[in-house]
Amino acid sequence: MRSIKTLYIAICMLFFLSFSSFAQSDRYQMYVVHEDHIKEGMMEKHHEADKNMVKAAREHNTNMEWLTFVADDGRVLYLSDIDNMAELDINPFEEFEEKMSEDEYQQMFDAFDGTYTKHGNYILRLDKELSYMPEGITQTPEGEMYRELTYYHIPPGKNEKAEELAKAVKKLYTEKNSKIRYRLYKSGFGNMGDFYMVAVAAKSPEDIKMKREENMKLLGDEGKALFDEIENNLSDKKIVTGYVRPDLSHLKN
Repeated sequence: MRSIKTLYIAICMLFFLSFSSFAQSDRYQMYVVHEDHIKEGMMEKHHEADKNMVKAAREHNTNMEWLTFVADDGRVLYLSDIDNMAELDINPFEEFEEKMSEDEYQQMFDAFDGTYTKHGNYILRLDKELSYMPEGITQTPEGEMYRELTYYHIPPGKNEKAEELAKAVKKLYTEKNSKIRYRLYKSGFGNMGDFYMVAVAAKSPEDIKMKREENMKLLGDEGKALFDEIENNLSDKKIVTGYVRPDLSHLKN
């Protein structure tokens, strides 16, 4: 977690070299993601450190915001939205430093020491055009904190095909008025290789299983053929499950 405070400075110059590839637009919303891989038996200690940081952010009314996702495989992801790449040159913890004593500030980060095996930072881009949320895009649908994240890794030379398939899925879901909503994120700076990550929210594992079964019946043979085509072209995929944790997040709205 400590490395978040140096993220923006560390990658700023490299990121500007790729400006044309990852520029913000009405179609995309960029997110800085900090990912911790938690040691076995250290999750509760890590959560306590998270809660202390959230408490400090609220007490000192800081502007920095983040959404925390705890995966079932022992990872913790923190997502903070950015409007443009100039923000990468700003220390997001500057307000903490200004409003807290030096000892309090240091102790806040020291609390994470020894809780993770490795951590890192990267960019994800929410693609609003390829996401399917008819009522409006939100990362936190009310009452649905469970998440199923499917990572579709795109082989070299298959980017156009992946885009075509993503458009076909949204078109089919729209025409059939599917009850499953999803957000589609694209890999950005800091990721090795290209991938799409599709995030589906639900109340629980049982809820999402029921929704998927109902959805496949709704989509019928057309849906089966489309998903078979996706499997044939993007067979390298990984599913990550877990829960969004509002108690470990700092969101003002």
